[in-house]
Amino acid sequence: MDWRDEGIVLSRRKHGETSVILDVFTPEHGRHAGVVRGGTSRKMTPILQPGAQVDVTWRARLEAHIGSFTVEPVRSRAAALSDRMALAGLNAVTGLLSFCLPEREAHPALYRRSEQLLDLLGQGEVWPLGYLHWEQALLEELGFGLDLSACAVTGATEGLCYVSPKSGRAVSGQGAGEWADRLLPLPPCLLGRGDVSDQDILTALQTTGYFLEHRVAPELGHKPLPEVRGRLMDVFSRRLATR
Repeated sequence: MDWRDEGIVLSRRKHGETSVILDVFTPEHGRHAGVVRGGTSRKMTPILQPGAQVDVTWRARLEAHIGSFTVEPVRSRAAALSDRMALAGLNAVTGLLSFCLPEREAHPALYRRSEQLLDLLGQGEVWPLGYLHWEQALLEELGFGLDLSACAVTGATEGLCYVSPKSGRAVSGQGAGEWADRLLPLPPCLLGRGDVSDQDILTALQTTGYFLEHRVAPELGHKPLPEVRGRLMDVFSRRLATR
């Protein structure tokens, strides 16, 4: 059994004295693990950093085996990581992909979006909005997409300002009525409308985060969300506080 694909390094962990088990996200083979012989060497360590783009060849005697990777570098994203926000963002993306995606299940559209988002690392003015849209795409890919096309109560397409925590559908101010305080906020940036402020993005991330925590995580066995997602929110909040 063997195949070749390009992928994004999600994580690595030591295996024996000199090897590592590498977890990569590829377009054709999904999230896939394999052993990299000599992965702890000085030559390989910089290549196998989370977020790096690599060319991988996987081989195993049987498909069910963990198999081994041969890895060649394609693109390093280490240069962007001198920025605290970029580092927090990279860790959140790779951490959520590791957390959410089943092994060996292809998600080519999500792969392309993840690759494009990681290429924006270090571009602080555009990255937060790109990350928000990526979280929306992640929810969609996992079957928990938000339906923000019309009010779930009245059918109106204007005046949408809330999201139902139960259905993930938009709700207008008129449709919310006395239930408004039980609904999640719907900033215009979630709809792709209006001027976008960092505060709006932060508010929108609280809404997408609700569905990651209360819908996706329970589906995966009531695991808590990776701490790296919370760290990104903290870094983003502190950046807002200093402006």
